[in-house]
Amino acid sequence: MSRIDNKFVVEGPTLRALVPDLAQTFDILDIEKQRSFTYATRYFDDDAKSAYFEHHQGVRKGFKVRVRRYVDAGLCFLEVKVKGQRGMTEKYRMPYDPETLDALTREATDFAQTTYSTQYEKPFDYALVPSLDVQYRRITLVAREGGERMTIDTDLKFSANGRNLETGSDLFIVETKSANGRGVADVLLRSAKVRPAKRCSKYCVGMAAMGQVSRYNHFLPTMRQLGLAPSWQPLGLWSETPSDLFAHLHGPSSISNSAAA
Repeated sequence: MSRIDNKFVVEGPTLRALVPDLAQTFDILDIEKQRSFTYATRYFDDDAKSAYFEHHQGVRKGFKVRVRRYVDAGLCFLEVKVKGQRGMTEKYRMPYDPETLDALTREATDFAQTTYSTQYEKPFDYALVPSLDVQYRRITLVAREGGERMTIDTDLKFSANGRNLETGSDLFIVETKSANGRGVADVLLRSAKVRPAKRCSKYCVGMAAMGQVSRYNHFLPTMRQLGLAPSWQPLGLWSETPSDLFAHLHGPSSISNSAAA
């Protein structure tokens, strides 16, 4: 799966105002009349937090390794994300047993090592352990033509070392996925004066917000937008988010699929 992704932090009123225009191009992922799905992800990193710091420092040949459970669909995959040509994200995955989350299986470790080494032509020298849990609900929009996608995430929760954190009210992380990074959704968001958040990795923002790392200045703009920066007063809970956003998205057009990408 190769694409260029752009992420945006969008306020509820702005996103709701864009729904009529989005409906002209996109259908909504619909599985047995359900359109909002829970994703539960455990990220893996080494003790030095190499995956985090390589992303923070802008290392081009970075990586992420995670086990993602598509809760509603009953599916679970090990997913390895690497960078390809022109900065395009490439994701490789294999089925994974959700009962073995305390440590990666030997097969999963081999898969991550092979994926990384094949992509970058260098060894994978990271001893991975669990580092952060992230959970959220997602609505997925799929363009009727061209393969463009857009995801809308809410109810974002972080967990690490027995601590839990939830993000602020009426804010959404929107990710556009297109071949060239300039799809219909990108144009609409920019027309609403919403600019891409250059550093909006849920993993990295979560690691910084949970106090798992000491350096996070590159992620501060996004943390401030989400009400997660240390000097900011939290804006509230995602559970307070107006439910009418999802009502707007329950239009007549929908698609069916087995799981969201």
